[in-house]
Amino acid sequence: MLWKRVCVVLVGIGLLSGCGEDDGIDIEIVPPRDLAEVAVENDADIREYLQTHFYNYEEFENPPAGFDYKISVDTLAGENAGKTPLIDQVESIEITVTSGELGLEDQPDVDHTLYYLIAREGMDESPTVADSAFLTYRGTLLDDRDFDGSFTQPIWFDLARIQGPLQGARGFAEGMPFFKASGGITTNPDGTVTSIDGGVGMIIMPSGLGYFNAAPTNAIPNYSSLIFFVELFTIEETDHDGDGIPSIQEDLDGDGYLYNDNTNEEQERETIGGVLRVNFLDPDDDGDDVPTREEIIIQADGTLVFPDSNGNGIPDYLDDTFPEDS
Repeated sequence: MLWKRVCVVLVGIGLLSGCGEDDGIDIEIVPPRDLAEVAVENDADIREYLQTHFYNYEEFENPPAGFDYKISVDTLAGENAGKTPLIDQVESIEITVTSGELGLEDQPDVDHTLYYLIAREGMDESPTVADSAFLTYRGTLLDDRDFDGSFTQPIWFDLARIQGPLQGARGFAEGMPFFKASGGITTNPDGTVTSIDGGVGMIIMPSGLGYFNAAPTNAIPNYSSLIFFVELFTIEETDHDGDGIPSIQEDLDGDGYLYNDNTNEEQERETIGGVLRVNFLDPDDDGDDVPTREEIIIQADGTLVFPDSNGNGIPDYLDDTFPEDS
């Protein structure tokens, strides 16, 4: 479901375009709500949830025999009233969301708070937002209703793809780097696999980092905050455009968001029928008709060298003045 948002939008467009003026069908177009207003409401709802719920942290601190290292959450009430609330155990980061990412118009950028809980950190490396991650997950609303998941068998997620505009899961992609992969994976007799010590936790996101007003299923009301329970097994570095540069190294401004790095965007916009391709999806980053792979050097040990043939301080693969104007 994490990748279905674009498909839903396209299907909706197709349905609308098939209705003629005389079909007698009245369609009410509901404009999207204000991004800043929804962000405040979502954060209030999330904080209330965190203040009134706890997770089985005692089992993680002192694992009983046969413990499966799965997070369970319950309300702070009755015999559990004295438990430590999630609000005291989560960490958070601020992520700026632009209106263009959600297909909105004429709305200012808005900072959103992403909350995450590390129940078990993991033992190996952490993924970047550009990597692929092999994991199990469970997606729920704040009222504990499930809407998606692969609870027992891990699956691969391309974090870079689901971070993208209109995908509906930027918060998921940007939360995963806080977890570490497992130091080992065990294959069980039934064919399932078990993480020995992979990162386990929660990612709690407002709708601006999720589906906002374009939820792909009725199971997710529009403007819903989302919770993902995750266990990370292993990761794989990616080079999406096959140009020899790992995708994370094509985040030129280093802000952790891959979709605002497009070296030749102006050129692409001026080209009739041109397609905008951000650097990590573009095999010719500067648009000079010389593939990026031919403008870099990959040494025997895998180290990358970026020549600057005309000495202007811009690597050849990002410099559309090379070689014609050098």
